[in-house]
Amino acid sequence: MPVLPRLHWSTLGEPTQGLEHHWAGTWDLTVDRNATAALPPEDTDLWVVSADGLEPPPALLRAIAEVAALPVLLLRSEGKPVPVQVLAAWSALGSVRWGTLSGDPPRPGLRPLAAHVAPLTAGQALSLGLVGFGPGMQEVLAKARSAAATKATVLLQGESGTGKEVIARAIHRLSAEADAPFAPVHCGAIPENLIESELFGYTKGAFTDARKDTPGKFREAHGGTIFLDEVATMPLAAQVRLLRVLQEREVQPLGGGAPIKVDVRVVVATNTDLWKKVEAGQFREDLFYRLEVIPITLPPLRERREEVPFLAQHFLNRKAREHGLYPKALHPSVDPLLMAMPWPGNVRQLENAIERAIVLSPGRPVLIREDFSFLTERVPHGAELIASLPPVHMASAMSAPMASASVPMDLPPEGLDLNQVVSEVEKKLMLQSLQITRGNKKRAAELLGLKRTTFLEKMKRLELEDGPEEPEAEA
Repeated sequence: MPVLPRLHWSTLGEPTQGLEHHWAGTWDLTVDRNATAALPPEDTDLWVVSADGLEPPPALLRAIAEVAALPVLLLRSEGKPVPVQVLAAWSALGSVRWGTLSGDPPRPGLRPLAAHVAPLTAGQALSLGLVGFGPGMQEVLAKARSAAATKATVLLQGESGTGKEVIARAIHRLSAEADAPFAPVHCGAIPENLIESELFGYTKGAFTDARKDTPGKFREAHGGTIFLDEVATMPLAAQVRLLRVLQEREVQPLGGGAPIKVDVRVVVATNTDLWKKVEAGQFREDLFYRLEVIPITLPPLRERREEVPFLAQHFLNRKAREHGLYPKALHPSVDPLLMAMPWPGNVRQLENAIERAIVLSPGRPVLIREDFSFLTERVPHGAELIASLPPVHMASAMSAPMASASVPMDLPPEGLDLNQVVSEVEKKLMLQSLQITRGNKKRAAELLGLKRTTFLEKMKRLELEDGPEEPEAEA
């Protein structure tokens, strides 16, 4: 008996009209009748969602980001038109197709549309190791998500340290092959006489010390993604073999033997202008066109200055965990310095700077501008750069809190309202702690030596709470 493709139907609480019984002969069908959509099973071939509502529920928006290239079909009941505003709301789901709820079952083999792809949210990007909300990085993330829905070859271009391997891994994790192997190869680190055997494998006896058959990176990545970093350094002989792999989707091991078919997504990266290499005769032109199917250029950090404070906080949290150190916060006065730096080493340099500041500032919960003074040592006109920054008012965070809160230390002749004074002190200190921790209430409470629940109670009592409490991401 043939195995039927798997269809998962999220009704979102809408009636099915018994259609699941009509579709049973075409699909191996499961039905989720809950009003809140859950992720479909891993072996699902098509996800059907009832779309009679005015807009998709938030849970569906979150779930859709997890299924990558899985085809999604939105079904609306017959006789229910789709107003423009409803269509716009549902289009936030990204690359989906519309259909009408009827007795005719959906057709197997449906593929996701290649047109509109919803951009990654900040939370989704962070889960992939990415921080980017500026227009440059939003374009990068949108292209990465489009590429993940296919197996097209991707060419990542950008300066060293811009995060090309992070994007390559994100493309793999967003794809339907996320559970398959991801094989990174740093071409510049492999000797020229070994790169072909490393990539394409070899048979026993192919050369001295070839004591057994070795598959090579392409065969190791079968079903998944191979990432070739610094592809511009690849020797011309290896370029010829790589071109054949891209054309025929098969590898020829060194030493002979039959060609072996491989099913693999190829992502390559370079920090040089690959076309200039072609013009100089150092890179094959035909291979260049094979690699430049989906080109993605990563902007340098100096063109993403608005993202620097958020990247810094991201690395601050991560490095603290890696070194087993107590989580720290960045004082707001650090932001102008970090945003003014040229960052020739891009994101990698920023990450290393944050790690250095954490390690060399033990015992203090807040990093201040002086912890990053080493950044200006190699910068031309570093003293002028420091002088151009806004003045630092460190008293608000690092000196005597009672003085910064302007507390009357002497009792006036007419007396005072002690409860009011104490409340004002509490309010100012709590606002300062929230400013330093960028709104992270858990960290703010720790700065003041309070439990988080106590801190929240004080916020409510002092009318500092500006809305319902939302869960905070763990640092």
